[in-house]
Amino acid sequence: MLDDLNIEDVLFLDIETVPASPDFDSLPEKMKKLWTKKAEYLIRGGEKTVADVYNRSGIYAEFGKIVCISCGFMRGNIFRVKSFYGDHEEDVLNGFASLLTRSYSQDKNRLCAHNGKEFDFPYIARRMLVNGIKLPTILDMAGKRPWEVQHLDTMELWKFGDYKHYTSLELLTAIFDIPTPKDDIDGSQVADVYWKEKDLERIAVYCEKDVLATAQLLRRYMGLPLIKEEFVVRV
Repeated sequence: MLDDLNIEDVLFLDIETVPASPDFDSLPEKMKKLWTKKAEYLIRGGEKTVADVYNRSGIYAEFGKIVCISCGFMRGNIFRVKSFYGDHEEDVLNGFASLLTRSYSQDKNRLCAHNGKEFDFPYIARRMLVNGIKLPTILDMAGKRPWEVQHLDTMELWKFGDYKHYTSLELLTAIFDIPTPKDDIDGSQVADVYWKEKDLERIAVYCEKDVLATAQLLRRYMGLPLIKEEFVVRV
């Protein structure tokens, strides 16, 4: 598996997203109506209201925003991790787009995320368009054939063609015996940490842990040793 891949050509990434507003009542009237339509299937047959499920809106690029993009790359034995994060999504995306345009080419490099093809990659691209940011070539899939898209997805690689199968990063790191110091928040808490606690640094640290876990998982797929903790550098 992945015999021809040079892991130093891979940029690992993860994103953290939150609802665009702190709660349903804070939405503009137009967006309230649109979220109501979107949320109908989420509350069908239950007692919840569209306001109750608004905390789930962050997973949709039309109703959420990116507050952190963390990425990591190998240089020799060193794994370097960098995060773009902040309240202004446009600044976060511009910083990441600049990195991709400057250092990562479509022909040589690959992006890698867990469930990236279904979530991270399209979410980033959609939010860049919303913010009027030109898509870096490596993210722009328009008109490309499947084999021309330089994206790796550690969840897709684990499927081996079984498209019904979903496996979380948490489960895969457990069965591959990959250390994951998830000693703080989890994904379901990110919105509250952002909107209520206003702790972006905490979110960035959490996001970086998933980037490292994704890199470790791909190394396991490739039969490579795990990155030692002392060789992980935050830049």
